[in-house]
Amino acid sequence: MPVQLSCDDDYESPQQPAAPLRKMFPSFFFYLPMFGLVWSSSRLARRGEFDNTAWTASSKRIIEMLEAVGARLRIEGVNNIAAVPGPCVFIGNHMSTLETFVLPSFIGLHKRVTFVVKKSLVEYPVFRHIMTSRNPVVVERVNPREDFKVVMEEGARRIESGISIVVFPQTTRTVDFTPSQFNTIGIKLAKRAGVPVVPVALKTDAWRNGRMFKDFGPIVPSKTIHIAFGEPLNVEGSGQEQHTRVIAFIEEKLRAWTQEEAI
Repeated sequence: MPVQLSCDDDYESPQQPAAPLRKMFPSFFFYLPMFGLVWSSSRLARRGEFDNTAWTASSKRIIEMLEAVGARLRIEGVNNIAAVPGPCVFIGNHMSTLETFVLPSFIGLHKRVTFVVKKSLVEYPVFRHIMTSRNPVVVERVNPREDFKVVMEEGARRIESGISIVVFPQTTRTVDFTPSQFNTIGIKLAKRAGVPVVPVALKTDAWRNGRMFKDFGPIVPSKTIHIAFGEPLNVEGSGQEQHTRVIAFIEEKLRAWTQEEAI
C-alpha cells in the first residue's frame, strides 16, 4: 500500500500483517528491493536528476519496504517542521542507518535538506552518487577540531542557500543515548547561521547495526520505529539552555517509548 504522507499530520503505519515469507525473512525481503532502489536512484543522481523531490519520493519507498516486512512507524510532531519558515538545524540522536533513509520523507515535504555525514558515506559504491548529489557536509572523523571547522563553514553555506541541515552530535551510532557524548555542534551551527534548531528524537533499532557491514544489519519488525520532531528553539546566549532542552526532549521520548515497548 502506498504511504500517504501529509505536510502537517503525524503518521502511523496501518495495521496490516506482512506476508508469511516476508515475516519469516524480513531482512532479505527488505534489502532486495532496497538495493534495487539505491541502484535506480544512483542512476538518476549520475544524470543530475536526483533532486529533493526525487529524494523524498525514494525515502517514502523505503518506508513502504519496511512496512511490507512488518515494520511499523509512528511519527510525531511533523507540524513542527513547517513551523520554521526558512531553513533550520535538525539535531537528533543517531541510532541506526534508518535515519538517513527515512528522515527525508518528512523533512523533504517542507524543506530542502542535507546531512552532516562521515566520509565513508560518499565513498560507498553506487550509494555515493546519491549522497553527493544532496551536497552533504562531509567530515573525516579523524580530527575533531577540523571537523568542527568544516561543519561551521560548510554548514553555514548550505543554510545561507536555503538548505536545512540534519546533525547527529553523537560520535557514532548507538542504541544507548549518553548525554555526555552529545556535543553542541548543532547548536553552535544554528547560532552562527542565525536559524532555529528542531530537536529530533529517534528510536530506530528496528534496523540493527550489522557485524560485518555496520550500515546494513538485520531488520527487526517487532520493534516499532519512532521519530518525534520537537518544537523549534531559537538559540540564545551561549546556547546551553537550548542544548539542555534538546537532550531533555530526546531522553523523555526514549524513556516513554522504551516503557511502552516493555508493556
